[in-house]
Amino acid sequence: MTSFRSILCLLLVSGAVAKDQNAAAAGANPIRKVVNMLQAMEKKVAAEGEKEKELFDKFMCYCKNGDEALAASISAAGSKMPQVTADITEAEAQVKQLKEDLKSHQTDRAAAKAAMAEATAIRAKEAADFAAEKAEFDANIAAVSKASAAIEKGMSGAFLQTSEAKVLQKLVLAQNSMDDFDRSELTSFLSGSTEYAPASGQITGILKQMKDTMVASLTSATADENTAITSFDGLMAAKTKEVNALTKSIEEKMVRLGELQVSVVEMKEDLDDTGKAYLEDKKFLADLDTNCAKKQAEHDANSKLRGEELLALADTVKILNDDDALELFKKTLPGASAFLQVSSGSQQQALAIIREARKPELNFLVLALQGKKVDFSKVVKMIDDMVANLKVEQNNDNDKKEYCSMQFDAADDKKKGLERSVSNLEKAIAKGKEGVATMAEEIKALAAGIKALDKSVAEATEQRKEENADYTELIASDAAAKELLGFAKNRLNKFYNPKLAKAALVSVSAHSQVAPPPPPATAAAFSKKSEESNGVIAMIDVMIGDLTKEMTEAKATESNSQADYETTMSDSAEKRAQDTHSLADKTKAKAEVSADIEAATEEKAATTKTLMATLEYIQSLHAECDWLLQYFEVRKEARTGEIDSLTNAKAVLSGADFSLLETGARNLRGKA
Repeated sequence: MTSFRSILCLLLVSGAVAKDQNAAAAGANPIRKVVNMLQAMEKKVAAEGEKEKELFDKFMCYCKNGDEALAASISAAGSKMPQVTADITEAEAQVKQLKEDLKSHQTDRAAAKAAMAEATAIRAKEAADFAAEKAEFDANIAAVSKASAAIEKGMSGAFLQTSEAKVLQKLVLAQNSMDDFDRSELTSFLSGSTEYAPASGQITGILKQMKDTMVASLTSATADENTAITSFDGLMAAKTKEVNALTKSIEEKMVRLGELQVSVVEMKEDLDDTGKAYLEDKKFLADLDTNCAKKQAEHDANSKLRGEELLALADTVKILNDDDALELFKKTLPGASAFLQVSSGSQQQALAIIREARKPELNFLVLALQGKKVDFSKVVKMIDDMVANLKVEQNNDNDKKEYCSMQFDAADDKKKGLERSVSNLEKAIAKGKEGVATMAEEIKALAAGIKALDKSVAEATEQRKEENADYTELIASDAAAKELLGFAKNRLNKFYNPKLAKAALVSVSAHSQVAPPPPPATAAAFSKKSEESNGVIAMIDVMIGDLTKEMTEAKATESNSQADYETTMSDSAEKRAQDTHSLADKTKAKAEVSADIEAATEEKAATTKTLMATLEYIQSLHAECDWLLQYFEVRKEARTGEIDSLTNAKAVLSGADFSLLETGARNLRGKA
């Protein structure tokens, strides 16, 4: 039936395509089509030329790399391929095992569900039977109880007119285990005969015995029902636990299966790429110089031929697009319908499929229904086998649908997660690059600051040296001047004020000389100018005081300058240490961020590769599952119809009433 529908669809599509082609051909200009084809060829030739140029440039780049790079690549690929092959073999073995496990789990789960359904149906029937039995016991016990009460109250005549009396009468007649005498006594009592009046005590005893027997039977039936309920609940609990465990295992193994299959795709792509690169590198290395020269010659020849081809195509387009040519073509090619011929190959192919679609089993059934001499037991067995096969096929479709749905969900979740990871990595890389740029500016500013600080320290040190030298020179000069002035003052005091003169003076400078001999005697006595000497000595004291003050101020200034210099050097040293530490930290941080960027870039590449493999796996899932998911209900409905038809055929061949069979099937489906 499925094949017939496929053939019918093929015929309809073929007819529609042929009709569309005829309509399109009827309204098209043949010359315009030729021109379009030529222009498309021009674009294709040009694109091929660009592609070949790109490949040629890459090839020439290989030529320049030399032997060492190729040897290293070959060695790495040769070491990698066996390991990847082993990993693929192991992963495929795991995939196979997981598929077998899944199939086993799905079969076990289906069997458990079928057992639960069967047990539920049996339990429902047992419960219905018990309810009916209990209702009958309750009615009978009630009838016996009312009969006993009526007899004891002397109202047996009134009781015989009630519905309970009729129930009791039917019960007595249906009791096979009752003694004939007791049955006769009760029958006479219940019939209301005036000719026979048994003793009430005897009737009451019989009724009590019947009630006890029925109560005991009801108690036994109730106990059996409770036992059956307990067993059913235990079975359902165990089967439910089994189904849940199998479902969980199926889900976990489907997730693992999806991941493994994506991994296999990745590894196969990696192995294929590595193998191709390995062979190409070995071949290239073997004839490096020869191949490079040959490739250059081939490229030159191809470029020349491609140029000639493009020129020929352009000239042809120009010829066909010429106004005179177009006018000529209009006259010589009035209609476009003759340009294309629609093939009926699709119809012929469909007819061939129809001829091959008939199954031997169906032919055998046709012969049987046409009254040929056939062993109908074999036909019935064939029908049973076909029905069993159809059910197996449906179970396989159910399992495959569940597998496809779960794999699509898992793969889609993984794809979204990988896409988010790629996006986050891109943001992290961008943020890292921005951070590296900022830290580079900060590092540059810190280095410039340290350089400027070192320059300032050097200048301050040089200035301090100059100031200290000036101070030292000033102190020395002022001290020498003070000493010289003191010597002069003492010399004057020695002459003018001997009491104030010091006993001895140390020579101040290298210019001091040994005291000359006393002067020769003069004719007249010398008169001291004491008053004038006092003014000179006072002036010398003022000068000594000025020198002393200058030296004091110079010492204070030197001390302050030295303290300021030391403070500045300490602050500068601390600032330089801080800046140097910051520079080292930022340099380290920049290196770490750069390493993070490189790691994120590698991770992004790996994640992107995994994403591509996941997308390829999803594509393979579409190729594997789309058709089944699209036509699942159609296939199920067709298979169900085929099973019903085969079942009806079997019933007919077995001599069943088809109308009764249909009615029973509808009733069963209605109950289900």
